[in-house]
Amino acid sequence: MKKLLIITILSGLLLTQNACNQEYLNPSSASQPQVVGSVDGLLTLCNGLQYRYTTNGGLSVPYNATSGGGLTTGELAVLNVGNINEANLSTGAGNVTPDNSVVGNLWTQNQLVRANAELILANIGIVTEAGTKSGIVGYASIFRALALGTLAQFFQAAPITSVNNAPFVDRVALLNEAVGTLEAAATQLASAPVSANFNLAIAPGIDIPNTIQALIARYALLAGNNDKAIAAAAKVSLTAKSVFNFDDNTRNPLFEAAFGNKNVFEPTDVNFGLKGALAPEASDQRVPFYTRATPTNTQNRGTGFYATATTPIPVYLPGEMLLIQAEAYARKGDLANAVTFLNRVRTKTPAQDAFGVGAGLPAYSGPVTADAALTEIYKNRQIELAFQGFRLEDSRRFGRPGGSGCRT
Repeated sequence: MKKLLIITILSGLLLTQNACNQEYLNPSSASQPQVVGSVDGLLTLCNGLQYRYTTNGGLSVPYNATSGGGLTTGELAVLNVGNINEANLSTGAGNVTPDNSVVGNLWTQNQLVRANAELILANIGIVTEAGTKSGIVGYASIFRALALGTLAQFFQAAPITSVNNAPFVDRVALLNEAVGTLEAAATQLASAPVSANFNLAIAPGIDIPNTIQALIARYALLAGNNDKAIAAAAKVSLTAKSVFNFDDNTRNPLFEAAFGNKNVFEPTDVNFGLKGALAPEASDQRVPFYTRATPTNTQNRGTGFYATATTPIPVYLPGEMLLIQAEAYARKGDLANAVTFLNRVRTKTPAQDAFGVGAGLPAYSGPVTADAALTEIYKNRQIELAFQGFRLEDSRRFGRPGGSGCRT
């Protein structure tokens, strides 16, 4: 395939495309060598990563990951079939054509984020101050890992380099590449903490050390490395918050494109599309956190982290770290530890959670078998992590592929 490199900078300084031999230069913009040749340029590119990943509504990765995960599994329901791409994704099968915008944006936006993060990491040698280097490496590595990990959740294979005719690697290799990138960043952070200068220059919200470990845990679990997932999740502070922040100019993409209106999609019901034994228990306090039981004619049923244009979106939740450990222990056959971590999610109240996500339920009382424990863990993932793009990947990993198999 042709090499395509687009560098997005928050201030709009640079847009380059290697597509033809003739080059037209904008005298008011910076060239690529100028941008990557200075620390300030690399910091600007770092801010551009988050801008590319999270903003512009229906173009953003959070919107398309949530759509892709929710519409294909019954978690979300289309409100207006005039939204043809979302409607076709919900119907599935041959209705999902190569020009589907949700699928296309998942591919394109993540590849652009990956390529831009790699450009930053390739030029990190110009940074001499150790703490600033740690911040840049950590930040760029987080977004490279998010891009690779999201691609692995939705595609069987993808390239991990930006070269002509780049080879594709399978989804497990994508996940392992993400983990390797994060582990290298963790080593850099261990040598020097993130500097105050970096924190002043970067958009606030992301807790770099905790996010690195949280994403190692997430992607190690998806790759089947249970021991690594357990070890990394245990390093994450459950009281820390790591978020994508928004304001009136850079708006929460799910609120902007879907949850702030009654036009595109909303939660299928207050049970998150889960049926039978998987449906939330009547007293589960996570249900009113994520959904409105009786929305008005103009209100979307969904709320939670998409309630307003400025609501922050968590990069990870404390409950995800507990459920990662529960699942990994269950898959290792350590059911005692699996139930212990599962109960920390079930019994956690909203007041005990950094983001106010708490079930407030009694401890698990079902059979202590691998199948039963994993079913309960799956159920709690669908409720604790609702509308965050994990549902399709979870249905595959837990052996619940396709249609009603994801819901019953």
